[in-house]
Amino acid sequence: MHDTNTRPFSISRVAIYATLIVAMLVYLIPVVVMLLNSFKTTGDIRAGNLLALPTTWTLEGWSKAWSSACTGVQCEGVHGFFWNSFRMTVPAVLISTILGSFNGYVLSKWSFRGSNLFFSLLLFGCFIPFQVIILPMAFTLGKLGLANTLTGLVLVHVIYGVAFTTLFFRNYYVSVPDALIKAARLDGAGFFTIFFRILIPLSTPIFMVCLIWQFTQIWNDFLFGVVFASGHGQPITVAINNLVNTSTGVKEYNVDMAAAMIAALPTLLVYIVAGKYFIRGLTAGSVKG
Repeated sequence: MHDTNTRPFSISRVAIYATLIVAMLVYLIPVVVMLLNSFKTTGDIRAGNLLALPTTWTLEGWSKAWSSACTGVQCEGVHGFFWNSFRMTVPAVLISTILGSFNGYVLSKWSFRGSNLFFSLLLFGCFIPFQVIILPMAFTLGKLGLANTLTGLVLVHVIYGVAFTTLFFRNYYVSVPDALIKAARLDGAGFFTIFFRILIPLSTPIFMVCLIWQFTQIWNDFLFGVVFASGHGQPITVAINNLVNTSTGVKEYNVDMAAAMIAALPTLLVYIVAGKYFIRGLTAGSVKG
């Protein structure tokens, strides 16, 4: 009797773990291929299997990708573009997250006439394809004197990202009891006091969700980077494309893969360090409401 009850449970657990392992391998194989081949020499890549271990481990590909690989007519590596991405991503993430927290607070706890319509229109911004806003955004940046600058690129990402951060914060704050806000009002707390003293201490999970979401979206963006920036002001995603498409006679796949790994490391690090907070924030109400 005991075996009959536990056998289906054991089989189901094996099936679940087997499915997870297969899914993990499918997702990890491209990363493993890039990582292994980034440590190979060019001759080793031509002579061996993509999944084979390097016969000689070398950092030559990483060194060249960072400091001397050609990204078009310039052969200065991707290090300058890497720091461009940081200078673009960090302020864009912080500004869009802060604006989203204020918007979400107002729309959930300080409703005004037309607030639902305002939220619906803002929510509509989440579903507007990137390509639709390229021309009007280019016109706006030109009028502001921010065309082909990192500052203009930051502004673009803030405008496009604030719709998502507002959605996340609004849905999270809806789950905070209204009685808590009303009690604070009765005690004389104002708009900013309630926000900074009551909601902010409760908002760590949703802040982490927005920071991770925005960092990933902005860091990995290619379209805005190639359209609204140029020359030395482009982000690393554009530099990777230029590096891969630059012909220098011999195709150095180890350099291409090392450059791709360099571009991917920040987002991987963010998920490794803060991934548990991302899941916690989602399950705490950030996708409810």
